[in-house]
Amino acid sequence: MRKKRRNKIAKRLIAGLLTVAMLSTTTGCSLFGGKDKDSYKKYEPSAKETPLASEMPVVELTEEDASAFARQYADQMTLEEKVAQLFVVKLEELDTTQGGYYEFKKCTKAMKQKLAEIPVGGVILFSRNISNRKKTSHMIERLQVNSKTPLFVTVDEEGGDVARVSSNKKMKTTAFPSAESIGKNKDGTYVYEMGRTIAREIRQLGFNVDFAPVADVKTSDLNAEIGNRSFGSDPDKVSELVSAFVQGCQERGVCATLKHFPGQGASSGDTHVESVDIDSSISKLRDLDFVPFQAGIQAGAEFVMVSHISVSRVTETKEPASMSELIMKTILREELGFGGIVITDAFDMSSITDNYTPAEAAVNAFKAGADMILMPNDLTQAYQAILTAVQDGSIPQARLEESVIRILKTKFKHGILTEEDIQTIAAATEAPTITPAPTATPKPKSKKNKKSAKKSAKKQ
Repeated sequence: MRKKRRNKIAKRLIAGLLTVAMLSTTTGCSLFGGKDKDSYKKYEPSAKETPLASEMPVVELTEEDASAFARQYADQMTLEEKVAQLFVVKLEELDTTQGGYYEFKKCTKAMKQKLAEIPVGGVILFSRNISNRKKTSHMIERLQVNSKTPLFVTVDEEGGDVARVSSNKKMKTTAFPSAESIGKNKDGTYVYEMGRTIAREIRQLGFNVDFAPVADVKTSDLNAEIGNRSFGSDPDKVSELVSAFVQGCQERGVCATLKHFPGQGASSGDTHVESVDIDSSISKLRDLDFVPFQAGIQAGAEFVMVSHISVSRVTETKEPASMSELIMKTILREELGFGGIVITDAFDMSSITDNYTPAEAAVNAFKAGADMILMPNDLTQAYQAILTAVQDGSIPQARLEESVIRILKTKFKHGILTEEDIQTIAAATEAPTITPAPTATPKPKSKKNKKSAKKSAKKQ
C-alpha cells in the first residue's frame, strides 16, 4: 500500500516537473529562481600558485575516459569487492578491538586485515585521528598501501567549528571563519580562494574528499544541528558561495560534497540524537532549499550527502531522506540532474540506529538510490546484507554496477585510481574471494593461559 502511494507521488512530481519544464521553455526560466542552467559565476585564481616539490599534479581526466577506465577496472573486480566499494567507514570499523570510539592515529594490523577482507570504498578521519602532519600523512599512506582499490580519504573541513584538520594547530593549515560569518561579511571570490586553500592543504596530507560545503539554507533559529555552518537564509547568496567553494575545492584536486540534501535548514531537531521531520512542501523546497544544491551541481560537485531528515508533506511517510527513493532518485537524480555520487549522512546517528539494524539501514538506502553508505554502525553486517541481497537477486546486479561505476569513475577523474591500477588488478590472478564470516566467539582461555594473563597484567 505504501509503495503504491509513493509511486503515485513520484508520478505526480514527474508530471508537475514536465509541466513546469514546458513552461520554462516558453518563458525562458528554469525551476530554480528563474536562472538559466550553468548561470553560476565562474572564478579564476587571483595569482598563480608555485607547486610544492612534494605536491602531486592535479589530474583532469575527461568524463568519457574516466568512464571507460572505470568499466575496465570493474570488469576485473569480484562481486565482493564491488559491494565493499559502497562503504565509507570510520577507523573503528576497520579495527574493532578498542570499541566504537577510539583515537586511532596509525594504521594497525587489524585495519590491514579488515581492508583485505572488505576493501571498502573509503575512510573518514576525525579530529581524534589527527595528531600532527607527519603521523597523519603516514597513516593515510599506509591505509592506501593496504587497500587493493585506492580509497576515498574523507574529512569534514568546512571552516569554523567543523574543521577537523585546521582546528589542530600542529597541522599548520589555514583556519577560516564560520560559514555564517562568511555569508555576512565575505563574497564569492573569498569563498573560492577558501575552497582552493583548504583543498590544497588537505590534499598535501593525503585527503581527496572534503565533506563540504554546507548547502543548507538556514531559516530556523532553533536549528542547532546546522547552527553557524550555513552561509545564511538567502538562497541566492548561499548558492553563490556554495558554487564558489565547489569550484575552488575541485580545481585543487579534492572532491567537494554538497550537504545535507534535501536541505535541513528549516529543522528544529538534530538527527544525531532523534528522528526529525521538516514541515516543507515541494514548492518551498524548490524555491528555497534546492537552489544552492542546484548551483553546486552545476558547478560540478562530485558528491551530494543526503540527510536523515524526513519530509512527510512530500513523501507521505516518515522514512528518512537517506532511504527515500522519491528524494534520491526522482528529485535529486531526475529533477535536479545530479549524476555524481549520492552518499548518505552518517549511519551511526541515533535517527538511524534507534529505528534500523545496520543491515536494514544499508539495504534500504542502497535500494532507494544511495551509492555509498557513510559510517555504518556495523560494517560486516551492512556489507553482508547487501552482498546477500545481490546474490539472491533482491538487488539486481545492474543496480550494483551502476553505483560501482560512478565510484570508480570519480576515482579515475581525480587521479585516485590511474590507468596503471587497471593493469595491476588484471595481473592479480590469485586474488582471494572475499567472504567475511560472522565474528567468531572467542575460545575460553585455559587455566594456564589465565595464569599467564594475570602475570602479564601485574607486569603492566
